[in-house]
Amino acid sequence: MIPSVNESGSRTIGLLAYLYGPGKHEEHTDPHLVASFDGMSPDPGRDPNATLKNLQQLLDQPVMALAKHARPAKHVWHTSVRADPGDRPLSDEEWGDIARRIVAATGIDPGEGQPGCRWAALRHADDHIHIIATLVTEAGHRPDDYRSGTRAQAEARLIEKELDLHQVAPGDGTAAQRPTSAERHKADRQGRERTAREELRETVRRAVTGATSDGEFFDRLAAAGLLIRKRVAPSGDLLGYKVALPDDLNKDGEPVFYPGARLAPDLSLPRIRERWSADAQNDPTPQQENAVRTGPGAPAAARRRTASAAWQAVLVVEHGDDRVAAAHIAATGEVLDALAKTSAAHIRHELRDAATAFERASRSHVRAVRGHDRALRQVARELVHGGPALGRGEDGATTAMAIDMLFFLITAAAHWHAKKDHAQQAEAATRAAEHLRTAYQTASAHPLGVLYQRGRRLGRPLRQRQTAVLREALPELAERILAEPRWYALAVTLADAEAAGHDAAPLLADAAGQRELDSAESVSDVLVWRLRRAVDLPADTSDLVSGGNAAEQSPHRTVPSHRRMPLNRMRSGSS
Repeated sequence: MIPSVNESGSRTIGLLAYLYGPGKHEEHTDPHLVASFDGMSPDPGRDPNATLKNLQQLLDQPVMALAKHARPAKHVWHTSVRADPGDRPLSDEEWGDIARRIVAATGIDPGEGQPGCRWAALRHADDHIHIIATLVTEAGHRPDDYRSGTRAQAEARLIEKELDLHQVAPGDGTAAQRPTSAERHKADRQGRERTAREELRETVRRAVTGATSDGEFFDRLAAAGLLIRKRVAPSGDLLGYKVALPDDLNKDGEPVFYPGARLAPDLSLPRIRERWSADAQNDPTPQQENAVRTGPGAPAAARRRTASAAWQAVLVVEHGDDRVAAAHIAATGEVLDALAKTSAAHIRHELRDAATAFERASRSHVRAVRGHDRALRQVARELVHGGPALGRGEDGATTAMAIDMLFFLITAAAHWHAKKDHAQQAEAATRAAEHLRTAYQTASAHPLGVLYQRGRRLGRPLRQRQTAVLREALPELAERILAEPRWYALAVTLADAEAAGHDAAPLLADAAGQRELDSAESVSDVLVWRLRRAVDLPADTSDLVSGGNAAEQSPHRTVPSHRRMPLNRMRSGSS
């Protein structure tokens, strides 16, 4: 249940006319009162003898009783209270009780003998009511409605529990501003799926991803087709910016501009600059070593490095300083945006939904210390500059590898938020993880299917050998893994590792020991990607399906020296 509080102006009659009218799209049906300050206010919706003027004059009476100079400039208080789409229908009596509780909680009509304002609650749809009040009490004073929006939200949480309604996670003031009802109606009129505010927020967020300077950021905004206004100090220093969609115009035909901070708290120019200024201060790597790889193979290489960076970030989120963990969680949003932007069409929608959901999880009252998250920001940059990835071959398989690791990172972020009672952020991260799970299932189907087929074709002695390796390395998990359909994919991965010169048993034990596996949907899947990433095995092995397994080909195959890395060196690297 979402209350949306605002002071809407000085014309009580104008708001009443809209609420009792048909709506901008004929969406208002059977408008009528469900409650009022005195319980017997005239209702133009149900009483043919009552008029809007009657109701307006009754509500405005305490305002008009004041001397003209003492009347508040904006005396109309208005809130809508909307139920969740999954909630049961509420009766007029229930909505009336809700209205009385909201006006009491907000200080509009506190009750218990205290003077209150005049108000009326109107229903013109099944799922919400509107409460209109005039901001002068019967005693002629301004009500104590300080932070009335926050107080309304707190009361709504209690109402949800008592009426067994969907319980909205409590907020902490760090969420991006919701679109106003006027913005939503405008989007409907223009045939947009989202409001201009939401489109701009997503476009700006993606423009920030991996950017390293003001110039690069603004170039990306311009390339995305946004109109940009920069705020410049007399000294010539750039202070801020506003953006607009070219076709989002006001009544005068002018573009509607939104400052970055009004899109999201972390999209103001000073907050954006914290990212790349901290990168520069904390980056000991010479500039030439930070060059972004482009051309053939770049998307796959960027995805491998993304998987490694995500895995290191999991350890930071689970065991690091809170402010450093918060920075890694914020940077994870950039990685999701970059991956969504550059991945193949068949998974792009789910990845975009994951990035959009995770946006709420990227901010909390724990202020991020930027700079320590440079590895994640760098791989986000590499993903963007590496270009679009194909949905097949090594590009497609390394995309599945990266999603698998990011799933663990986002799950760790959800747990981190939950421990700190960041309810909205934890819920957002959990939703993002579900989108990633769906994307992973699509992205991994082909590469794991190929590995499965190769595993089924392993000779009996080699298959028995890998079963023995599994039992030796992971005695407590062996039976569970052997019962999984993807065991064959893990078996051939172990065979490939041995063919590349590695000792499979300690390698497998090391991969399993990096983090608990009890929560994994498929332990085999997790271990396949950990192993193939750790020792740089090809993620896609389609070319080996018709030519035999790596173990069978090893006498005729040159193994690159970096793939014969000693186990102890592999453990100290990016695994």
